[in-house]
Amino acid sequence: MKKMIFFDIDGTIVDERTHEIPKSTIEAIKMARKNGHLVFINTGRTFFNVPKVIREIGFDGYICGCGTYINVEGQSLLDESIPKEKCIQIIEKLREYKIDALLEGQNDFYFEQREPISSKTEQLKNKFEKRGYDVTKSWDDPNIVFDKLVIWTREESNLEAFKNYVISDFDYIDREDEEGEFGEIVLKGYSKATGIEFLRDYFNIDLKNCYAIGDSLNDLPMLQHVPNSIAMGNSCKGLFDLVDFVTKDIMEDGIEYALKHYNII
Repeated sequence: MKKMIFFDIDGTIVDERTHEIPKSTIEAIKMARKNGHLVFINTGRTFFNVPKVIREIGFDGYICGCGTYINVEGQSLLDESIPKEKCIQIIEKLREYKIDALLEGQNDFYFEQREPISSKTEQLKNKFEKRGYDVTKSWDDPNIVFDKLVIWTREESNLEAFKNYVISDFDYIDREDEEGEFGEIVLKGYSKATGIEFLRDYFNIDLKNCYAIGDSLNDLPMLQHVPNSIAMGNSCKGLFDLVDFVTKDIMEDGIEYALKHYNII
């Protein structure tokens, strides 16, 4: 019976420390597809930020930007960006409340270029620049439109005021971070779970045949939505009691171990 398996990227397919993809992960995903199952990326990253090395594994499709963009076999089936007027308002509030943020569009990242930024944001810019991304796009870009954003606070930030502003139109996903508040902000009505429902309907697959594998709190929507939820062994500990199965660490062949456990490969 055909099954659908949904994979997060960071900490699930790609090791966050070494940035490597275990060979066993690549082979296991390819084998699942060879066995007649459908495999999908389900990530908070926007589509252009899914690197070539991931795409070359071979997936049937991609849910990106926490459900705001869906692509199947090269065809865009869903593309929902934040309205431009709202994008401008968000930027005004980020500056007013002194919040650092990465604004994520379909084709670009946008960084604050005129105000002081935290060392964490600077590190992120450097990381993306090394990957070959353009990090010169500014919040003041006249054509700016983005799908979602991630934020960091610094000492002078007024996070509560910013949350109160966004809460009417957006969901705030608290992400664990030892260095301070780290959050992901997505349009209401979109999530990794709504992406699964969209594709489940598109392919006419019963929910009982859906599997999700993740490692972070932003994976909870998809993990809680499917009856076969899997946490990586390297996940944040808060996930372990909320899933059906905890597999091994990513670098200990965790993906292969999980797919074998469920007789997918």
